[in-house]
Amino acid sequence: MKAMLLLVPLLSGLVSAEWIDIDWSKVRPIEDFDHYWRRLPGEMQIFRHLRPTQRITNGQEATPGQFPYQIVLLSNFPAGTALCGGSVLTRSFILTAAHCVAPSESTLAAGGIAIMGAHNRTIRETSQQRIPFSTSGIRRHPLYTAFTLRYDIAVVLLDSPMTFTDRVQPARLPDLDDTRQFGWFTGTVSGFGRTSDASQTISSVVRFTSNLVMTNVECVIRWGTSNVQTQNVCLSGAGGRSSCNGDSGGPLTVQSGGPLLIGVVSFASVRGCTAGMPSVYSRVSYYRPWIELNSNILRV
Repeated sequence: MKAMLLLVPLLSGLVSAEWIDIDWSKVRPIEDFDHYWRRLPGEMQIFRHLRPTQRITNGQEATPGQFPYQIVLLSNFPAGTALCGGSVLTRSFILTAAHCVAPSESTLAAGGIAIMGAHNRTIRETSQQRIPFSTSGIRRHPLYTAFTLRYDIAVVLLDSPMTFTDRVQPARLPDLDDTRQFGWFTGTVSGFGRTSDASQTISSVVRFTSNLVMTNVECVIRWGTSNVQTQNVCLSGAGGRSSCNGDSGGPLTVQSGGPLLIGVVSFASVRGCTAGMPSVYSRVSYYRPWIELNSNILRV
């Protein structure tokens, strides 16, 4: 597998940058916004208020620095600030789901803030870097369809570059010629989704859970071909372990010479994240050429 050339050397220690204060009481998961649900047919709207779970389900708290590529992504919409996940690509670019930054095919978020190096997003950690981004920095896939969440992927150019440290590192992507489906690999998904069925708040700390990655043939049996296609990868929902609300846009990784980013959280069942349905991700290897064309990742 070819290595990716990143545009800055590794740095360690504390990062000196202007601190951006955030009013977390005004931040909600992207799935709480009207535009997220407006795309679904009327008979599905009942599940908006009947969803039994809203979290990284049946997971555990990460150790600080366990996922140095994990991002907290805050996107500004007319109705408020939405929380999603994301992954570090380079010093200047991050990777996330298109639905985290594009409420429709024709509109984009009014900028926002990306937080790198966070374990507890609500406190002033010396490892954190909080960097704004603008609407002009959002590059969602041109074929993105909000109704079906097809081509649900985006890259975001930050207003200023981040600094790589032991807590902030780029995710490693599959190479262009990597055609593996990763079926039966153990996949790990991480994020800041809600922490209990009764909770109305998103997790303060990074949480994660693991399960087997499914082949697309297996996943299509559960979801159907209209929902899962070649641009998707699925994680088994066995044991009620799943990504869920607040985790959108975050990373799904497997171990292959170290953590390898194979998916971006796209959607789970509206009937509940512990219902046993596979969670569905945008397959990074499918979008690898597009990611390269729309960011400053270079191959050697």
